[in-house]
Amino acid sequence: MTNVISSFQNPRIKNLLLLQQKSRERRKQQLVVVEGLREIGIAVSNDFKLVQLYVCPEIADPASFASLSDNDNTTFISKAVFETLAYREGSDGCIAVLEPKNLSLIDVKLRATPLLIVLEAVEKPGNLGAILRTADAVQADAVIICDPLTDLYNPNVIRSSIGCIFALQVVTCSSVEAMSWLKEHKFTTYAAELTASRPYHQFDYTCPTAFVLGTEADGLTQQWIDFCDHRVIIPMSGSIDSLNVSVSTAVLAFEALRQRDFSIK
Repeated sequence: MTNVISSFQNPRIKNLLLLQQKSRERRKQQLVVVEGLREIGIAVSNDFKLVQLYVCPEIADPASFASLSDNDNTTFISKAVFETLAYREGSDGCIAVLEPKNLSLIDVKLRATPLLIVLEAVEKPGNLGAILRTADAVQADAVIICDPLTDLYNPNVIRSSIGCIFALQVVTCSSVEAMSWLKEHKFTTYAAELTASRPYHQFDYTCPTAFVLGTEADGLTQQWIDFCDHRVIIPMSGSIDSLNVSVSTAVLAFEALRQRDFSIK
């Protein structure tokens, strides 16, 4: 084993903390910090370039990270340093620095009958991560995030998505760009909207389908409501009028999957 970094003043450790804490640093350096063997493994298996792997030998099992990296880009750190860097409790001793993928709409590959999730101005990292897990579960072709208010590679997004962000086609763009692209590719669009009168389960989602959802606080803006082909509502029987946006996404996406006989084509 090579030397173990134990100083919090080490420039690489200080930069890691900056990357974790500051979205502007992630954008400036075009680097992302990922914690956890599972998440790192998902990223590497989906062709995200691993720049550096930081391993705490007091925590990590050497056999578990051997296939992820080599001696040239593996750095060992002390337990104290790792615990300062670790974003969650019970971590497995590995933190990686990766190069992000900055996909655009022209990069998106679609199946014969695609299913999309479109989000307008998503702002809560935990909700975005949960939506990405749903998108992975239903094998959505892509998640399009319009006018985002949160950093795609916020540590909370990565953690709550359990690494699914690296397994999906995720694109950020403006609403205008997304609308033009959806029209060009002949999607039928469905706005999840509280004042809609027709329940979501009464529509046919076996054609190219895009579900469009807004923020929990304000819902969709009028431009998206006017743009979408249909407005759908999830009927509510209790004292509140809406679900968490990640739950709403799951309800709609799994209805589409059910109508397609749970077949990914």
